[in-house]
Amino acid sequence: MSEILFLSHRIPFPPDRGDKIRSHHLLKRLAAIAPVHVATFADDEQDAAHEVELAITARSWRLVRRRLPLPLAGAMALARGLPVSLTAFRDSRIADFVAETLRVRSISTIVVFSGQMAQYVPADFAGQVIVDFVDVDSAKFDAYAADARWPMRWVHAREGRLLAAEEARVAMRADAALFISPEESALFSARLAPAQRARSSLVTLGNGIDTDLFDPAIVTPEPQMAALSGPPLIFTGQMDYPPNVDAVVRAATRVMPLIRAVVPDATFHVVGRKPAPAVMALQGVNGTHVWGRVEDVRPWLKGADLALVPLQIGRGVQNKVLEAMAMALPVVASPQAATGIPAVAARDLAIGHSDEDLAAQCLSLLADRRGARRIGLAARRFVEQAHNWDAVLAPLPALIAVGKARRNAA
Repeated sequence: MSEILFLSHRIPFPPDRGDKIRSHHLLKRLAAIAPVHVATFADDEQDAAHEVELAITARSWRLVRRRLPLPLAGAMALARGLPVSLTAFRDSRIADFVAETLRVRSISTIVVFSGQMAQYVPADFAGQVIVDFVDVDSAKFDAYAADARWPMRWVHAREGRLLAAEEARVAMRADAALFISPEESALFSARLAPAQRARSSLVTLGNGIDTDLFDPAIVTPEPQMAALSGPPLIFTGQMDYPPNVDAVVRAATRVMPLIRAVVPDATFHVVGRKPAPAVMALQGVNGTHVWGRVEDVRPWLKGADLALVPLQIGRGVQNKVLEAMAMALPVVASPQAATGIPAVAARDLAIGHSDEDLAAQCLSLLADRRGARRIGLAARRFVEQAHNWDAVLAPLPALIAVGKARRNAA
């Protein structure tokens, strides 16, 4: 029987952040197609504690605790002329597992989740290679460089340049390169040279949401939020991720003052694990509450009046937006936060381009509770219809079959 090797830069359990949600559902669907062997990393002991769930899903696996400090990875990458992203995820234990699995198992397909794991695909592997880039990582670093000061401007620009070259190499090696939205696929294509573009097969495979789990009918509001006076606004996500840090700083220091000038008791709640120092410093600023990691984000979404998502750097499809919409919570988002979500503005969510626009949209919805409820219900209908995981991943079995045929024909 043909089997699958799945390489992921983070263990797909628990599905509690954007990349892990996607890799979790991708792995589950692959395991329904054929036996799957998994090589992956744990960021911390909390991740490592979920190895039992990996064991239930995978035929065999290798879970490695990633301990290389980022500054050391940066120094090693600089010395070797490599992207930091690759060096940070290079480990001989993963390489050894891949080599042994390919030697003793009938692996016909290697599925790579996140481009930095493609370094483990042997040059002489004759089977099918599918790489889920999700979004264009090199473009993120280009954006970081544009906003940074020296020396980080140079660091980010170097990473963007080297990572773009690696992405192009991987895309030409793969039978299919997956992206989370047509916008990301088009962006990646535009960054390739014509010859590279001709040799690459770019495929859009969207993001989903578990609407049975994220259902406002089965969740009660978070008591800590309900105990506070004033309308609560919320932002959820991994809070050491730079675009999220930038977004909540913007919300707390630039948007919330405009809202509180009209609604003085409005509060802003930041919910997500590993809040960076810049996020922790927002505690108490303009009604901001920083809660950090929570066991279940759904009660917090249920307890909020609005989701405020003012991302200034946005790639792919934002799970935080889909989760809020699934919970029938009205979302006020920047255009970057809504990228890749084909929702209708003013029907399924509200869009604000500037700080003033975002504040005005929030104030309008806070003043019109019936209208806010109407948008929330429309948002839930939208994700039920357009972002159900079963529908999103339905093309995957055929994609793998087509890839095998193309490889065999070659």
